Amino acid sequence: MHTILIKTTTALLYAIIGITLITCGTSEPANDQPEPPTATAVTQPNNDELADQTKPENNNKLNEPEQNWTVVTESENLDIILATPDLATGKRRFAVVITDNSGIVALPVIQLASYKYSQDTETRQGPIETQRARFYPFPYGSRGLHAAEINFNTPGRWGVEARVPRPNGNIEYVEVIMNIHEKTMSVDIGQTPPRIRSRTLEDVEDIADLTTGSMRNPDLYKISIPEAIDSGKPTIIVFASPAFCTNAVCGPQVEVLSNLSEKYPQRANFIHIDLYENPQEIQGDLSRGIPSPLLQEWGLVSQEWTFIMDETGVVTGRFENFAPEPELEKSLTQVINLNQN
Repeated sequence: MHTILIKTTTALLYAIIGITLITCGTSEPANDQPEPPTATAVTQPNNDELADQTKPENNNKLNEPEQNWTVVTESENLDIILATPDLATGKRRFAVVITDNSGIVALPVIQLASYKYSQDTETRQGPIETQRARFYPFPYGSRGLHAAEINFNTPGRWGVEARVPRPNGNIEYVEVIMNIHEKTMSVDIGQTPPRIRSRTLEDVEDIADLTTGSMRNPDLYKISIPEAIDSGKPTIIVFASPAFCTNAVCGPQVEVLSNLSEKYPQRANFIHIDLYENPQEIQGDLSRGIPSPLLQEWGLVSQEWTFIMDETGVVTGRFENFAPEPELEKSLTQVINLNQN
């Protein structure tokens, strides 16, 4: 049993500059679960290969307040990484990466249980809700995450406990405890995002000026954000730097976007925005990186974001860090079908 205190800035995407690169639920209560144990906190994850390490001394990192979460486990084998730290009240996508001594825990389904904590003690109430989290493998590798929708009905301290079946037949537990705020820091569902113009192919001589990635699909750079909002069609926007996105909660999001653009041509707008204004000047040296001004305007707090907007420009889908294609396609087709009716 151990507890891990993990600190993450509210603008993890800005901290990429300092990153050490590394490779339908139910509502039935389960009252027989023990209270989480207390233990001494340490200041970094045990699994260094999957943890997001930052260098706060880097001058290019924006000065943002910190947001903390705590991991509590009774198991000597399990660790958990929160993929969706920008959480607020309401029904939210909640995603985690669970690891053991062998790597990623890739069980097809696990059960998550949410608990409400008092502010001044370790006493928890619940479970408030239980949900089945589906495992989504990342393309091109062995990574993946579990995701589900959880309703946080009040602000305050919450815990979400993963109940993980083990090869010996036992169930082991690992829990994330975090603050749920009244509002998200990034653009939220139901909002229209800032009409700040994003760059397109018309603004540059070379597509390499628009992306750090080697996969350069020109269809993702044809239209700006204001033009997409005014187009009368749904839009999906990905904020990501493909060449500098290799930690446990970051994946090939631009490739997924490109796949969707080929599946649904002319039915939606598809936009990729790199986190940096000067991809060609970086050349592997992030100290040269100039963050895109859109990041602050949108309030983005992680290394990858995907937003889906309906034909009026209102956000209907919001995905922090890597979102696998099945998740995005489900959300995108919902707005496409509504737009056609």
